[in-house]
Amino acid sequence: MNSEQADNAVTFRMPPERMAPDGVTDLMEQKNYVNAPYPLLAQLRAEGPVRRVMFAGVPVWLVTRHEDIRAASKDPQLSNDPRRGNRAVQSAPWAFATETYTVTRNMLRCDPPDHTRLRALVAGEFTPGRIEALRPRIQEITNDLISRFLPLGRFDVITDFAKRLPLTVISEVLGVPAEGRDTFARLAGVYVEMSEGDLSRMPHAASEMRDYLSGLLRAKRESPTGSDDLLGRLLEADIQEDEVISMSFLLMVAGFETTANLIGSGVLALLEHPGQLDMLRRDPHLMGQAIDEILRYNGPIKMAPVLRITTCDMQIGDVTVPGGGEAVLLSYGAGNRDPDRFAEPDRFDILRDSRGHLAFGHGIHHCLGAPLGKAEGTIALLALLERCDELALAVDPSELTWGHSRFMRGLTSLPVTFRPVPRGTTP
Repeated sequence: MNSEQADNAVTFRMPPERMAPDGVTDLMEQKNYVNAPYPLLAQLRAEGPVRRVMFAGVPVWLVTRHEDIRAASKDPQLSNDPRRGNRAVQSAPWAFATETYTVTRNMLRCDPPDHTRLRALVAGEFTPGRIEALRPRIQEITNDLISRFLPLGRFDVITDFAKRLPLTVISEVLGVPAEGRDTFARLAGVYVEMSEGDLSRMPHAASEMRDYLSGLLRAKRESPTGSDDLLGRLLEADIQEDEVISMSFLLMVAGFETTANLIGSGVLALLEHPGQLDMLRRDPHLMGQAIDEILRYNGPIKMAPVLRITTCDMQIGDVTVPGGGEAVLLSYGAGNRDPDRFAEPDRFDILRDSRGHLAFGHGIHHCLGAPLGKAEGTIALLALLERCDELALAVDPSELTWGHSRFMRGLTSLPVTFRPVPRGTTP
């Protein structure tokens, strides 16, 4: 049984001991939420596309229908600022409503006009023209990484490739030196994997990240030659240093973890669907469509990474959600498997029109780096198909594990074997 078949075999049953005191389901208490979330989310959507659940100890309104998620993402009555949340939101450390971590006070957790001002400072770094200019360097990094494991005939897609590529790319865009990248990756991982029951590492990690970035910015400011990178340009802008630090952290996490998950999930989906893999090998021009389908089918973010907060009574779908700082949780993973939007949503099909998926969000908080992530994913998968023939899992699918994260979805490891293909030859 492959992971997709195991996924589809899961039935959502909530044992009494896993119910919150008021009888509301806590999603984070479900083992299937991490390893096989889609049947769980489908059942919740069928029972009520806008409904109350517990999420890591916080009562939230879970939104699982594609149309409702898009509408809520654009509704100005919903705030992204957790400080406007009710007592339950305020008391949840992972919501970052009361903690004074500089690194988490970023544009993802604020509303216009602050959000508009901050986003405008970096929007020019991710235009189609800038991404196109980065492609040769992305290809160069990709080729270098593949050359390291090519003679071996085996590698771990996640640790040897999928994480190293976007980490190097976003570090070079920001201006993070090579010797600091592992630190960045480690601290970002603390933030991504932090769950309701594992909060102890975050204060130290946030402090260490702030200290590292403060030192890096000081070095750039004192450099006699200047710094031709994004951090250097932010230092020259009308922006406070704390805002530069928080912006750097956001871009690093968003540009590293999500792309790594896209590449890892993409390789797994193709291995589990050999007919689709063969189709891509025969016609590499389909890779653009394939990337969108990977993002829809098993995207890197299953839940919006920030709670939306109600500022007044409002309608979401057929439900009236109270004002007063209620938390609203948008499930991008559920929306991408909504049968009212995508026919046969549990079927992986690179020929389908997957445009309109929610993998990068929607509205004013749509992921700024989406074009960069898609470019990296495209280049990475094309290179693997070109240089690694007879690609196959090196372990039983049941041994694959997914990272424990509230909102991200990504494999922790993906060992594979392959037959090396010399450059310039056909697999």
